[in-house]
Parts: sequence; C-alpha cells; structure tokens
Amino acid sequence: MSGATEDFLKEFSSLRRGRFRYFPVAPGRMEFAMEVRKALLRERPKIVALELPAFFGTRLYEAASRFPEISALVYPDRLGEGGDTSAIFYILEPCDAFVEAYRTAHEIGAEVMLIDPAVGERPHLPDDFPDTFAIQRIGLDQYIESYRLFPQQRNDEVNDFAAGLAWKLQGADPLEDVFVVISLNLLDPLLDAMESPQEPPRKRAAIEFVDLVNVHPDSLGEVLTEYAALQQRYEYWRKQMSDVRLIDRPAAQYDTLRRAEVEYEKTTGDKVMPYQRTLMAKFTRNLAHVSGYLVSSLYELTVAARSLVDDNYAWEVWKAGSLYEFQEESRQPETLRLSGDEVFFRTRKLKLKRRLPRPKQRMKPRTLKDRKEEGKPGEWARELNGNSICSYPPEDLVIEDFGRFLKRKAHSILTEERTRTEPFQSSLLDGIDMRETLRNWHEGKIYVKRLERASGNVSSVIVAFDEDRDDRYRYLTTWLGEHQNESDMAFYSTEPFSQLVGPGIGRAEYGGFLMTLPSRRLWDVWNDPDYDFAETKSERLLMAGLDYATDRYVVYVAPKPPRSIFRSIATQLRRQILYIPIGQLSPSRLKKLRVVHVLDGYERREMAKEFIW
Repeated sequence: MSGATEDFLKEFSSLRRGRFRYFPVAPGRMEFAMEVRKALLRERPKIVALELPAFFGTRLYEAASRFPEISALVYPDRLGEGGDTSAIFYILEPCDAFVEAYRTAHEIGAEVMLIDPAVGERPHLPDDFPDTFAIQRIGLDQYIESYRLFPQQRNDEVNDFAAGLAWKLQGADPLEDVFVVISLNLLDPLLDAMESPQEPPRKRAAIEFVDLVNVHPDSLGEVLTEYAALQQRYEYWRKQMSDVRLIDRPAAQYDTLRRAEVEYEKTTGDKVMPYQRTLMAKFTRNLAHVSGYLVSSLYELTVAARSLVDDNYAWEVWKAGSLYEFQEESRQPETLRLSGDEVFFRTRKLKLKRRLPRPKQRMKPRTLKDRKEEGKPGEWARELNGNSICSYPPEDLVIEDFGRFLKRKAHSILTEERTRTEPFQSSLLDGIDMRETLRNWHEGKIYVKRLERASGNVSSVIVAFDEDRDDRYRYLTTWLGEHQNESDMAFYSTEPFSQLVGPGIGRAEYGGFLMTLPSRRLWDVWNDPDYDFAETKSERLLMAGLDYATDRYVVYVAPKPPRSIFRSIATQLRRQILYIPIGQLSPSRLKKLRVVHVLDGYERREMAKEFIW
C-alpha cells in the first residue's frame, strides 16, 4: 500500500475532510461530552461549529455563564393551523456534548458557529444509539464506525436539513480549520451534502423571542437526559479530568444506591439486605438489556428498588439520583418547575406510594397503656438467670405457618417442572393449555396439559437470610418442638439479650433457621462434628436439614443456590434439595419474620404479651 493511500485512509477514519474536522456525538450522553472536551483541549481549533439554532444567540452565552447551575432556553413553537403557540424547552445539561463543546470553545478562545439555520423543523430522527457506555470499553472510533455500518434511513426532510447545515459550514472562514460537532445520525447526510455547493435554504418566519429560565431543583429528575447525580459528578470531573471513578457509570450507580440506603434507614429504620442488593444488580441489568442498553438508567434503578425492597426505598433512590447540589431557586432568572411531558415527546412514568407514619395513626385512646420501660438502667438485665430459654408462642405460630407455605410452594414448583403439554387426542387430561394453544393457533390444534404429581413430602425447611461471612449473627442455638405439630428448630441470630424489651425478654434478628419434623429429634447442630466441613452457618443448617430429613425433599431458601457438593451429598442420602431464591418471596413478609424474641425461662411467657408489641 502506497503512502498516499495510507494517508487517505487515515484521514477518512479520523473524519477529517480538508479543513473540516467532524466530531459526531450522541446528544445528551456523558461519554460524548467527555470525548468532545478532551478533543477540543487537545486540538484547540480556531472555529467550533455546533448543530444548534442560530437564534439562540446571546441567550446561549448567558446560560453557559451560569454553569454549574442548569438553565433552560424557552422559545415559541411554530404557529399551528389554529394559530396557537406552544413553548419548546431546551435544557442545557453539563453532560450534553453540544453544551460542553460550547463551554470548552469559550475556554480556549475559539469562535463559535451555530450552524442550524433554523429555517425549518428539525427532522425527528429516532435516537437509537447503542449504549455510549461501550465507548469506555471499545473506544470512540470503533463505536462510531460500528454505528455507521448500520445507518438510519434517510428521507427528503433529512437531506434538506443536512443541506442547510452544509450551507452554513461552507460560509465559514476559508482560511481556518473548523471543528464540527454534529449528531451521529446526521453525520453521513452532512458529509454527502458537503460534497457540492449548497443554495440558501428556504426562509420561514424567524423566532425572535428566546427566554432564559432557571430549572427548579425538584424538576431535574424528570427533565435531564442523564440523571442529576451523574451530571454533578461530571462537573467535578471536568474541573480536574483526573478521577476516572467519578465518571464510571457503575461506580456512580453504586454510590447513588448507598446514599439511598442511608436515608432509607434513617426514615424507616429498615435496612436493605445483601441478597436484595444482589437481586437488584441482576434485575437492573436485565431491565437495561430489554431497553437496549448496557447500564441501567435512574428509571430502571427506581423500578428495581420498588420491586425488590419497597416504595420508600424506591423514593430514596429517585431522590438520591435527582440530587444536584449546585442547583438553587433564583429570582433572576426566573425559576420554573418543569415536567418530563413538557420537555420530551415520550416519557415513562412510575407511581410510588410512600408509606410514612401519620399523626392520626399515632393517636391512641387515653385508656391504652404505655409500653413499659425500665425503672432504672440495667434493671431488666439483672433479672436474667440463664437457666433456660424458650420461644414466644405467637411467633411460633407465624413461623410454622411460613414453613407450611414454603412446603406448598415447593410442591407447586415440582408439579410445574413435571407438567407436559401435548396435542389433544382423546382426553382433556388436566385441562387446556391456553398459552400453547394460542402460540400454535396456525396449526389448528388444541393443546392440553398433563400434570405428573410429585411423590414424597418435605420434612426440612432451611431459610438463610444472610450467609453471615462477616460473623454478625453470633447467637447459635437449637430448641425442640413442644408438641407433635411444632418443628424442631436451629437458628443463628443477633444476640437477643443485648437488646432487652422486658425483664428477661430479648429481641433479635434471624440470620437463618432450620425447621424439621417430626419433633424432639434434633441434637445440637452447632457443635455436631459431622457438619464441620460447612463453610458458612447456612451450609451447616442445610447439612443438618439433609441429615434429619425423613422425607425425600428438603427446601432451601437463600440468596444463591447451594454449592454443587451438597447436591452430591443429597443424592447419597437419597434426598433432593429444592432451591427457592429468596427474592421470589415477599420482602415485607420476610421483614416481619426476621424478628425473634427469646425468653429467659418459661415463666416469662405470661408477662411477655405486655412487652412484645
């Protein structure tokens, strides 16, 4: 290959055409704002051309001078058939590549050209850009070239708009190089239009009025393309351009979720469990993939928080993601509240119902007794004798009912796994399979279900809320059922008698528990040498559940499935582990079940109802 050919290919791949250097961007995306700033600081061109309307004029400069506060330019829409006008809002976001190019151009002393002639409506092209997070992995050049392999369809509207842009560019100073920032979906139409001289575009009524407003801080969550917390991190980055973690999307999301957790604990007293964090990571990844992205947005984070924790936590996630500490209300320019429907054509909506205590709910009759408290500090602790411990019967009923629920759920899973669908022949068997019948409607056949009942019962149930690799749950105990319908139980929890709610009545939080029937058989699980190979407390409970199981199936509920070695152990013992992901169960129900009260002796049961609420 000759040197001239290599120079031509290098010039083509760099999108430099003579004195014009084209820099295509995806509007509103942080990675392109970063790249355009680095390119301008590196090349320092004399002229920077931006695909922005020329009528923005001085208002654009006023808005840029207000940064890091976010402004909006307001101008009237074109007159409709009825003569009515509506307002168009252009939000100047720090993470928008056009806004960043304008700011950086003024920093380096470059002349700014606004090349959108604004003589016609901008074509409404679908902004189907691949996730710009890929730029941090594959690089900017490969991202752009990959996009150009599958260009979007053109029409006369696109070609006319590109011709208007080309006409403005062709009028630039012929002695200076021009750095052109253009939308990625308009790059190729503009390059084609620049191949020939263009005539001035047809004129339309000029937009003479453009106003500048300050966006209300509470509106930023709805009207920004990138969520506000990420834009704030970008502002810190652009001042230093050194801390890469500030502009790493996964790291920014992690910090947003952690801040939301802190506020959630302050307002509700509840905590987000480790398994919920794991499920949120998987759920948000799947939501992002469904939307065609690699990393989820604030909307997906909020949906996951609501689905896997509750509405209160989802609200804290949305609030943390919408926080932009530089934004304040002001009188000059006027502060305006905006909604997503006023700024975008299509918006996704999510309803959150915060459940907060209300004054009327806290009111109580005068005859209702107050909760008893210690007369003197340490009074209840001195009544502990340590001779025996027992459970609180109402909680026993709740936990036993939960165990029966898990057994029924396990049976339904087994039945579903054994369900077969086949074309109708002579019998409806266990009913018509409507889904399969509709899916194969073109065949003209009816499909029916054949259910194979699972043989065997469940005798052991293990629920592991937390594997406790950090050794937070140090209270280990085993107690036996008091009658034939009550399970033997082994559990690990927080220390109950470090939080006394009454004389000899301790309150704790389960880390995990084992329930097995028939009762009165369970030895001390925690000191049994047969289970010493277990790596965690939950594995020790699983091993004991397999060992004491009298029926075929053992239910194991946990954030993640057991190690493969336990499948082998179960096979040797002629048992089968039925794993149920804990994320499939109701978070609110699990939250209530995790509380356990331990009584210091049977005599405490009579008075316990006065202290346990």
